[in-house]
Amino acid sequence: MKFPTKPKQAVSLLLIFMLVLPHASATILSPVVHAQKNCDFPAIFNLGDSNSDTGGYAACFDPPTSPYGDTYFHMPARRFSDGRLMIDFIAETFGLPFLHAYLDSLGTNFSRGINFATAASTIRLPDRIIPNGGFSPFYLDLQYSQFVQFKSRSQLIRERGGLFASLMPKEEYFPKALYTFDIGQNDLGEGFFANLTIEEVNASVPDIVNKFSANIKNIYRLGARSFWIHNTGPIGCLPYILTAFSSAEKDSVGCLKPHNEVAQYFNLKLKEAVTQLRNEFPSAAFTYVDIYSVKYSLFAEPQKHGFELPLVTCCGYGGQYNFSTEVICGGTITVNGTKIFVGSCERPSVRVVWDGIHYTEAANKFVFDQISTGSFSDPPIPLKRACHRTSN
Repeated sequence: MKFPTKPKQAVSLLLIFMLVLPHASATILSPVVHAQKNCDFPAIFNLGDSNSDTGGYAACFDPPTSPYGDTYFHMPARRFSDGRLMIDFIAETFGLPFLHAYLDSLGTNFSRGINFATAASTIRLPDRIIPNGGFSPFYLDLQYSQFVQFKSRSQLIRERGGLFASLMPKEEYFPKALYTFDIGQNDLGEGFFANLTIEEVNASVPDIVNKFSANIKNIYRLGARSFWIHNTGPIGCLPYILTAFSSAEKDSVGCLKPHNEVAQYFNLKLKEAVTQLRNEFPSAAFTYVDIYSVKYSLFAEPQKHGFELPLVTCCGYGGQYNFSTEVICGGTITVNGTKIFVGSCERPSVRVVWDGIHYTEAANKFVFDQISTGSFSDPPIPLKRACHRTSN
């Protein structure tokens, strides 16, 4: 599949790549030091793609329109969902405000954290970026560079005092903060849509993960000590992949088996990298979170969890999965001379996939409720205790 050249196609492909990080199956969990006290994170610093973007993409490009945001915010909230994302639930857990995007200059308050995530972001520098392709220019290296600048400049602003000083985090917040990561799935998507074979995409995974690890090391050297790292989800269950690669082998659930196997391989290598980071930096707490297993359960056993039609897009139009690159959620399409608005399904609260690419608030909340307990983490430690190091 070639990258589109027509503007309409470019927008469609852009939406296709607005995903976020990799997610692998749960593996043997490490022993953990018994923590008697919850963590007191004064701030959260997040890096990632659209799965945790709270306004970065919208500040630079076209913001999502209604019905995005309608479920919780009752208006478009610069997120690629009908409501809250997992990063929002993480912030709520610690009584912190929702994170403002680093790229958003209007009405922003960074005193308790900041969000560098941008939809369509990758770990590695993508071959094509907006407007000449489907990927964000703000790949992980740039998000790290933004963090470096923010850490330094925010303290200069605090030193000067005045109106803006109170909008910046205190210096002591940086080593005490929670650092969250959800990125990598778009790197796999780039390979799929560049007509690479499954084997070729797999072969790119070690380098992608090495680039991720390099950024984590750099952030550690700047003082970060508590890392919460999501793996990537079952990309082969999402309508944008199901539609584009319809001839690929499907599993018993109806998801594309080879594409999910690539995600699982990515997750395996990511978990190995996190283990290595833990060994290399024993003074830090590294938590690897198996988002993949929880998300896949929504497709495998939707009724058990209170969901229905898991492979069918809630806000979309056309085809078996109610998804088409010809028109996106919130857009209009002319059919037989009649304009049709692509709006939400009647009950997004029981649907898994929101726009063919991203999850509904209900699905995000379900996943968060599972992972926050520590049951899908290595080490098996709850989110509220993610500042505690594991024993070796």
